[in-house]
Amino acid sequence: MKEADPPQGNPVALMPDTATLPRVRAVHADPSGCGSLETAPLPDAATRRPVEEKSPAEWAYERLILYIQNFESQLDSGQEVAMGFTGGQAGVLAIEGVGFFDPDLVTFYGRDQDGLRTQLIQHVTQLNVILRAVPKEQPAAPPRRIGFQMMQQWAGGEAGDASAVADAP
Repeated sequence: MKEADPPQGNPVALMPDTATLPRVRAVHADPSGCGSLETAPLPDAATRRPVEEKSPAEWAYERLILYIQNFESQLDSGQEVAMGFTGGQAGVLAIEGVGFFDPDLVTFYGRDQDGLRTQLIQHVTQLNVILRAVPKEQPAAPPRRIGFQMMQQWAGGEAGDASAVADAP
């Protein structure tokens, strides 16, 4: 493989050095338009285990949480995050949760635009997510920030000791 060729296969398995953190970068016409995900250090929950020990599903799940939280940080108090589906007429999903099933499935839980309970199950090789800012369902209520809630659960609750995280053996 020539050095200029993009790597092929499982991106987790292609990580050359266990001590090397994944590369991340974004450019935007308005630098504040990208948020801070690409410039902020990874949270402890993301670096607790080496990347090569994570399945593609777990690694995708962790980065999705970071992207959702970053997207929400740019919303105003009248907006919440929803997920649009690529390819098809499925509409949007108000995100209530994200999960993964090793080695290769990621799932999104929530409600569709009609308020019906909805779940999307996606293979990591087909993962395409559009995050959308949508008006809050209840204008008087504070905005729901699912990214913050997911980050607390991922990091092990407010104590940060991972006591709320149940890793499969």
